Amino acid sequence: METQALKVLIKESVREVLREERLLLCQILMPYVSDAEQAEIDADFGSPSDYEDDEVVDMTSWVKYGDQVSQASS
Repeated sequence: METQALKVLIKESVREVLREERLLLCQILMPYVSDAEQAEIDADFGSPSDYEDDEVVDMTSWVKYGDQVSQASS
């Protein structure tokens, strides 16, 4: 295998592992919410599907790709 191809493969593998570990860390740090607490939150704030588009920021790309999210989507 060519050296450059090996470097690219290693770099992508490390990125993938770091992404997975970051998501696991987020899950670990996320506090537990009981059913009663969730019901109270839902009563106070409603469902996200009820929000207007300008009230919501989609963070999916940021979670997946970190600082590589383009500014064009904002």
